[in-house]
Amino acid sequence: MSTAPRDRWVLHVDLDQFVAAVEVLRRPELRGRPVIVGGRGDPTERGVVSTASYEAREYGIGSGMPLRVAARKLATREITDAVFLPVDGEAYSAASQRVMDTLRGLDAVVEVLGWDEAFLGVATEDPVGFARAAQSAVLAATDLHCSVGIGDNKLRAKIATGFGKPRGVYLLTADNWFDVMGDRATDALWGIGSKTAKKLAALGIHTVRELADATDGELAAALGPTTGPWLHRLGRGLGGETVTAEPWVARGHGRETTFQHNLTDPEQVAAEVRLLAERVTEDLRAEGRAAVRITLKVRYAPFDTHTTGAPLAEPTLDPAVIADAAAALTGRLDPGREVRLLGVRLEMTPPSTES
Repeated sequence: MSTAPRDRWVLHVDLDQFVAAVEVLRRPELRGRPVIVGGRGDPTERGVVSTASYEAREYGIGSGMPLRVAARKLATREITDAVFLPVDGEAYSAASQRVMDTLRGLDAVVEVLGWDEAFLGVATEDPVGFARAAQSAVLAATDLHCSVGIGDNKLRAKIATGFGKPRGVYLLTADNWFDVMGDRATDALWGIGSKTAKKLAALGIHTVRELADATDGELAAALGPTTGPWLHRLGRGLGGETVTAEPWVARGHGRETTFQHNLTDPEQVAAEVRLLAERVTEDLRAEGRAAVRITLKVRYAPFDTHTTGAPLAEPTLDPAVIADAAAALTGRLDPGREVRLLGVRLEMTPPSTES
């Protein structure tokens, strides 16, 4: 594969089956077994899969799947050695910190994206060698494996990682973009989900190459003056190249609860929303940033999710004001439907506005 000469690269480091891998490090006897992490680790309760080991994925189990569905899939295949474990956020955060500290020890700018992934801005004439060195450093420091995508921008690096999994390295640039991506469906692009892919399909655009061959004008007319041209850029593999070490700042915080028995009483729904709102307010107080907008999430039985929201009259950290506003949003819910999950999210004032 020929690559145009350059010495600045974007690398995307993605830890392989991170949460499951952390659990296996803590319990070596689980190595090679299907491991499913989610909720309180009880597949008879309501909850969803946070992550599944590669062994579990072979049986069709993936993130976001209800734990009960995962258990049924295993039972259907007569798999008896699978293990369900509860989510342990503190352990994953600690492991993530060790990984990111290791990456910061390399000659690179590190932009953390989450527990298990980061972009690296690297100046090198040998990006593959640098990627291999990063993998070795992470493994030596944490016993965790990772995959690395190499690109001439963030979009291509992020997509490249998927081709390198597990434990591999893959390079995706302008030189091989259409060879690799041209005939793939548009939802293979980072940023395009199934809904947007359906909208593009309605326009006769099914592949990445067809999206790239479209014009800004026709996409803007159909999908909006901002979204249309942005999608066109995705089709051509264009994206940001700047990697920044500036820490990520949360725009908001949220809490949610899945009920083991559906809620049917609107007053009980309102009471639960108030409790969630109070808990999220405490999260905001810890940061010293006021709430400016509230969003209520509801999942009706069996699995139909909706959100609704409204701005607050003024920025506030008053728990009573926030709880009242959250409870008021329950008036928009369908009182005739049973509720299996509720969530409250508060958006905050930016840090720069705080005194």
